[in-house]
Amino acid sequence: IYVSGYVIINDAVAKAAEYDFKAIMPVVMAVIIVLTIVILRSILCTFAIVTVVIFSVLSTLGFVGWVGWVLNPANAVLPVMVMVIAIADSIHIVTTVMSKIKSGAANRNAAIVESVNINAWAVFLTTVTTAIGFMSLNSSDVPPFRVLGTAAAFGVLCAFVYTMTLLPALLSVLPLRAGKRRSTQSMFFLRFADFVIHRRKSILICFVAFMAVTVSGIPRIELGENIIKLFDESFQIRRDSDFIVENFTGLDKLEYALPAGRDGGIADPQYLAKAERFAEWFSAQPEVDHVLVFSDIMKKLNRTMNGNDPSFYRLPEDQELAAQYLLLYELSLPFGRDLNNRIDIAKSSTRMIVIVNDVTSKQLRDIDARARDWLNSNLPEFSQEASGLSAIVAYMTQRNINSMISGVLLALLAISVILFAVFRSISMGLVSLIPNFVPVFIAFGIWGHLVGQIGIVSSVAVAVVFGLVVDDTIHFLCKYSNSRKEGFSAEDSIRHVFQTVGPALFTTTLVLAAGFATMLRSGFESSWVLGVIVTLTVVVALIADFLLLPIVLLLLDRKKL
Repeated sequence: IYVSGYVIINDAVAKAAEYDFKAIMPVVMAVIIVLTIVILRSILCTFAIVTVVIFSVLSTLGFVGWVGWVLNPANAVLPVMVMVIAIADSIHIVTTVMSKIKSGAANRNAAIVESVNINAWAVFLTTVTTAIGFMSLNSSDVPPFRVLGTAAAFGVLCAFVYTMTLLPALLSVLPLRAGKRRSTQSMFFLRFADFVIHRRKSILICFVAFMAVTVSGIPRIELGENIIKLFDESFQIRRDSDFIVENFTGLDKLEYALPAGRDGGIADPQYLAKAERFAEWFSAQPEVDHVLVFSDIMKKLNRTMNGNDPSFYRLPEDQELAAQYLLLYELSLPFGRDLNNRIDIAKSSTRMIVIVNDVTSKQLRDIDARARDWLNSNLPEFSQEASGLSAIVAYMTQRNINSMISGVLLALLAISVILFAVFRSISMGLVSLIPNFVPVFIAFGIWGHLVGQIGIVSSVAVAVVFGLVVDDTIHFLCKYSNSRKEGFSAEDSIRHVFQTVGPALFTTTLVLAAGFATMLRSGFESSWVLGVIVTLTVVVALIADFLLLPIVLLLLDRKKL
């Protein structure tokens, strides 16, 4: 027995969310622990960071539970997002503490205090901007995305509170030991800074050329998905649906309510002729398997009531006769087999169902657009958008993208105002926006060249990555601004930034990328696509912060801020 349909799909979606939660969370935690130990070379520091991560995630999930929200594949990535953000905040504090201890700080507590003083403002700014980015998801038309945005913003605030309170307390009581100072890492970033400074023209030309090539892929992106193909073949629903599509008919349906304009009007021969005409047009479309229309029932009734004579397989010519046929037919049907799913109680409207081949949501929108154009030209009284679950899914991606664009623009405006106020410089505020937008455009451009299609869940990636990529930029600019105020030249400020925050930025990006890359284990397409896009974007964001941002600062900041 092969079972499909939206009831089974809803059950499969719930199971996919449960699987992602159980399968991905342990992997993310293991990746965080291993990477932190390898990078920091300190089990105790790793213990402190993991503790902050656990507290942040549990607080967020507790908040979701108390509010009564539900996690599903659209927002099951919430714990992963809170995890990687919490560790990103913590690493800046811990790396600075260990650097101060290895540099010969007076005592451990003094190193902790100095680290908090150095990083608190930048971490606070990244928390605010990241939370704003996530809150932009509330502009979505899809309720689970609004849950994701609000819960993730709450998780970001929890991560900040624990990073500023719990983490310093843990570092203060744990017996941290200062190992040998690792000068090789600092020298590497210093040499990298010199390379960027001396080769800035060549790097800028290459980066612009690379951006032009990649961004050209954005117009190739189609907004659509096939809901069955969101599941891989490990799901029973995918295997059963593929069998049904290959051997029987498509699973997607477009539904239309055809109004007759008055009670009892569905028996009017003129109305039936119009419905039949619309059904015949749809049957001629290459994507359509079958059309279920009320006029076919009336033709069958007319043939049956005339001794099954094939010549009577046509619509009744008299309305009263058609009404009698319909009454007789309804009276003869067994209980539960009536036509209430095809006609309304007042007999003033009928339901036409168009069964479509295996298509994407974009193709469904195109079919419906052609149908509306035909109706406007031939039967304007029937003109309408398609309904049904397939149509909802088809239009939801498009509507969500449009609403997300407005939300991201509002978030951009809010973040821009904050950065202008913080740096007290319009030029610095504008500079900060460049490395935040460029990675998003490049990542989606690469996706357009390689894949070319993005679905409804993946459409929230813009808001997610925008909230994440701004973090590295803020840390870079905060340290650069402080260095310039201390009297360093632009070139020396760049070198100082790379030496001080370069390792932390590299570490946080590595953790973010590794954390979201674990979503590739999901069998639900929207989840692993979101993981790929976010991973790709944060990596490109680090490249932009290390290559593009310093060059832009050197070009615009020749003298003094």
